[in-house]
Amino acid sequence: MKKHLNTLYVTTQGAYLKKDGETIAVQIEGRVVKRFPIHTIDGIVCFGNVGASPFLLGFCGERNVTITFLTENGRFLAKVSGPTSGNVLLRMAQYRMADDLSKSAQVTKCFLIGKIFNSRQVLERARRDHQEKIDVKSVQTASLRLKHTLKQLHIQSLPLETLRGLEGDAANSYFSTFNQLITAKRQDFFFQGRNRRPPMDNVNCLLSFIYTILLHDVRSALETVGLDPQVGFLHRNRPGRPSLALDMMEELRPFLADRLVLTLINLNQVRADGFKKSKGGAVTMNENTRKIVLTAYQKRKQDVITHPFLKKKMPIGLLMHVQAQLLARCIRGDLDGYPPFLWK
Repeated sequence: MKKHLNTLYVTTQGAYLKKDGETIAVQIEGRVVKRFPIHTIDGIVCFGNVGASPFLLGFCGERNVTITFLTENGRFLAKVSGPTSGNVLLRMAQYRMADDLSKSAQVTKCFLIGKIFNSRQVLERARRDHQEKIDVKSVQTASLRLKHTLKQLHIQSLPLETLRGLEGDAANSYFSTFNQLITAKRQDFFFQGRNRRPPMDNVNCLLSFIYTILLHDVRSALETVGLDPQVGFLHRNRPGRPSLALDMMEELRPFLADRLVLTLINLNQVRADGFKKSKGGAVTMNENTRKIVLTAYQKRKQDVITHPFLKKKMPIGLLMHVQAQLLARCIRGDLDGYPPFLWK
């Protein structure tokens, strides 16, 4: 079993990363301020004007530590990783499955069962815990729609396009009531629908940012087990798009990302003055708010859960890797189907 390690997030503009023995040294204004042993790190994410020495890039490649470069506001730019890992036969099986629309639909159905089940759990938790603060009827209505969609998904064979339609309807139902789940600071944090590239309000800014760092973790997990994160089943191939990582994210977003956004807002961990709206309407967060979000995300990954399929306790930070392993076993034919993560 893979050991749960930390992701190093570097947000300070002008920072420079270099190799120092067996450590990663963070240098700011010519002075080393932090050192991190390489064996404790499974990935590095750099935001904005952050540099890295060629020696560090090679060092991380040798140790299977991926370095990802994002804009200051979290848009993906590039990544540096070592040699491709995994069995070439596994990737060939993945490509054959992706080319077969019937088999792609079977895997897609599993991803969507996980996504919609977990989305419904988010609504049901809010209905149970915050009855006095939310419109219970509208949340219940959305939850029942998702329950109906789950029943439809259990029909044995549905074509890929039908599955995409069901996914779209479920997402609309879920996000139509998401604003009800915000119970604090509603004048500053309100949700009127999903928007991105760029996000146009504080809530969408938080969602997009956490989805980006979750995508980094999922992509790294897929690469670690030898799968190609570019070749997906629900998200079809498009140059530059990590389609398989986006597929696997679907079941994890409600449990890990959406719940974290609601916690940050409802527990007053983020403030309105940590966000800035540009003349064009795009909303970004300042460096201090990014640090708060990243710290909360890392802390959440340390929480322990019992995996519903494996029946084993593990930190949430291992969840992406475990699901990637299960998907690889499914593609190899070791499992009859892919067991999605179902939050209970």
